[in-house]
Amino acid sequence: MSRPKNENYRKAEPTALKEAIDQMYETYHLKRKVDEGTVIALWPKLMGKPIASRTTKLFFKDKKLIVELSSAPLKQELILSKKKILELFTKEIGPGIVEDVAFL
Repeated sequence: MSRPKNENYRKAEPTALKEAIDQMYETYHLKRKVDEGTVIALWPKLMGKPIASRTTKLFFKDKKLIVELSSAPLKQELILSKKKILELFTKEIGPGIVEDVAFL
């Protein structure tokens, strides 16, 4: 009696670590959460220290990055630069991760 073919079953041949981690992300549906965490971790680097220091909260909701700021003038400035910010994230991280940005 043979076993049914299962992609997640242990393989006899060695697998590259990157490939194994990518497969784990797919199996446990973690890819999106890891990508969102990457965006949040890169926020200070991409936006700069002055903007990052005035950011009080960052979170995702349905591929929309929600940014809570402590400065109203900065909020207006970022709203006007929304398209450029989206292009920056697409260039740095890849398409489809951040589809929209909202500033609160």
